[in-house]
Amino acid sequence: MKKLLFSTLSLVMVFFAGGCGDFDLVDSAESKGKEKITIKIAWWGEKPRHDYTLQVIELFEEKYPTINVEPLYSNWDDYWKRLAPMAAGNQLPDVIQMDMLYLKTYSENFLLEDLTPYVNQELIKTDSINQTILSGGKIDKHLYGFPLGLNAPAIIVDPHLLSSGTGNQPKENWTWSDFEEIVLQVHKDKGIYGTNGMKSPDVFFSYYLRTKGMDLYNKSGTGLGYDDDQLFVEYFDMQLRLLDQGAFPRADITEQIKGIEDELLVKQQSAMQWVYSNQYIGFLEATNRQLELFPPPGPGQDLGLTVKPSMLFSMSRSSKHKEAAAQFINFFINDIEANKVIKGERGVPVSAKVAEKMKPDLSVNQKKVFDYVNKVQNKNNIVEKANPLGSNEVVKLLQDVSEQILFKKITPTEGARQFRMEANKILTTNN
Repeated sequence: MKKLLFSTLSLVMVFFAGGCGDFDLVDSAESKGKEKITIKIAWWGEKPRHDYTLQVIELFEEKYPTINVEPLYSNWDDYWKRLAPMAAGNQLPDVIQMDMLYLKTYSENFLLEDLTPYVNQELIKTDSINQTILSGGKIDKHLYGFPLGLNAPAIIVDPHLLSSGTGNQPKENWTWSDFEEIVLQVHKDKGIYGTNGMKSPDVFFSYYLRTKGMDLYNKSGTGLGYDDDQLFVEYFDMQLRLLDQGAFPRADITEQIKGIEDELLVKQQSAMQWVYSNQYIGFLEATNRQLELFPPPGPGQDLGLTVKPSMLFSMSRSSKHKEAAAQFINFFINDIEANKVIKGERGVPVSAKVAEKMKPDLSVNQKKVFDYVNKVQNKNNIVEKANPLGSNEVVKLLQDVSEQILFKKITPTEGARQFRMEANKILTTNN
């Protein structure tokens, strides 16, 4: 994992150039009087996220006129490609939108500042935030990522693309058999796919494992968290059954999806879309149609459905303006007007006070997302934590094995063996 980001020599240079990471206030705008400073904020996303984040930045600059914000943004794939050389050159932006997949990697490589001192001195206020939520951004006892919002696995359904009849509609407690029957009926009656491809197999396979009381990784992060490869086989057998009958898209179809505008649900070529809950509003805007939000099928929903930080803000250890960076994170998390602009697109606000103040301004559809996540959290108070070192290699491996299975180059049984052997090797080597 570490060697994929930058060389060992670069890591040593980053460590010594970045300093010890102690809480330092000498760079603050206040300490320099009226002198204006510039901080860089980086994030990934689609155009709607870029647009409203720029509005939030304007609000922040109005409140803090001595701080200028330089935005850096791109789509998911390009984002991480751009960050890697910045990390190697010790030139990371002051505030980095971080994903749970990469949090441990960047923190282990001495690239991120521990936010705990900024919380303790109330530069980042947490009085209305449940401490369990903050654990999602912690590595050991260090807060390397501040959760921006909460989300949970979900399925978006276009009711107009479903087959008619009460037996062909998803329910709150539907089963995997119900899911297959509905998907097949949609294809038979409408001539479209019943569901999109499960393009992020790590997300949805992880959910499937949790419904069985298992996890993708073991607690130490040194290996896979399930022992029975039949679970892997059953998961992909289901997809192959749907694929063989035309109700599930081929891998070469899903490979062409580069943005939300290409998604099968948006193009009315699929009746369902596997997502995270915070994506619901984006799909509503992209489709301009009525869409419903359902939990994924069970049984085992109560175990499988957990909330996780949709994304986090991290502060780079090399930042020369750490107090200003902390002020921006605090503003994004706690400012009511800013969150009325954000509208929960990065997940349901982690601040209970902010979420409560936003309620009167929420649309019916935005309220659906808030209610959905709150319901999941009330049933299961577990908050997912950062993935172990090597997890991005494991995810890429799972994606590769998934494609081989769906292209029918290997069987699910062969894929299960290959994934176990190579994933355990990756995790053992990195942890």
